[in-house]
Amino acid sequence: MTAPVRPSLTLLLLAGTAEARQLARALTQAGHRVTAWLTEAPRGNNPMPVAYEMRDAGDAAALRRDMAGFDAVLDLSHGFDAGLSHAGYAAATSLRKPFVSFSRPRWPLDNPLLQSVPDVAAAARAVPPAARVFAATGWASLPTFQPFKGARLMLRQTSRHDRAAPFDFVDLIFGDPPFTVESETALFRDLGVDLLICRNLGGQASRPKVDAALSLGLPVILIDRPPLPEGAPCLTDLDAMLDWVAQL
Repeated sequence: MTAPVRPSLTLLLLAGTAEARQLARALTQAGHRVTAWLTEAPRGNNPMPVAYEMRDAGDAAALRRDMAGFDAVLDLSHGFDAGLSHAGYAAATSLRKPFVSFSRPRWPLDNPLLQSVPDVAAAARAVPPAARVFAATGWASLPTFQPFKGARLMLRQTSRHDRAAPFDFVDLIFGDPPFTVESETALFRDLGVDLLICRNLGGQASRPKVDAALSLGLPVILIDRPPLPEGAPCLTDLDAMLDWVAQL
């Protein structure tokens, strides 16, 4: 992936995805000045390759003030970080800044074991009695599972911490990405998982747990992504994002 040579621009990335890191590298290699905004610090062994700032998506005035110095805004925030996408688009629109969102294609429902629901609450309602559930839905989702009908809710955590599980039906399962189908399959067997609940992130990095569950014949509930800002242009390919920048 290479970017055409164009006059240098000052670009803002609303980040939080692997694609944001890839695009940041390509844009800086093309000579653009790139800054990323995130709502959570980058995790794992592949941090942001450009300067980044932690931002509060709820502070509309600060976002608008600080966005004024950029030539354009590229939204590659986490698929479930709708707050940053919507706040960023509102600020860019008010400033008349060019704005584009990236949307990773969703995983298709191409197996009868796959079920799609609109949110965590719907997933919680679909948990069968006494089920041992493995969830990759984030710490903030836990209150939504109350009252829990299953036997155990095993919540994946990819950042190490010392916080105790907030509810007695929750077990915290720590793991360090990247994960493989083989390692996920072994984990699900060891834990006696009956059901997987996760977000429909699309792409390959988060897919192993889904393929592992399917290989074991386990049902999978996929939580659909919140919609992107209405009216915002959306692209599904990083080369198309680079072409968009080249046309500015």
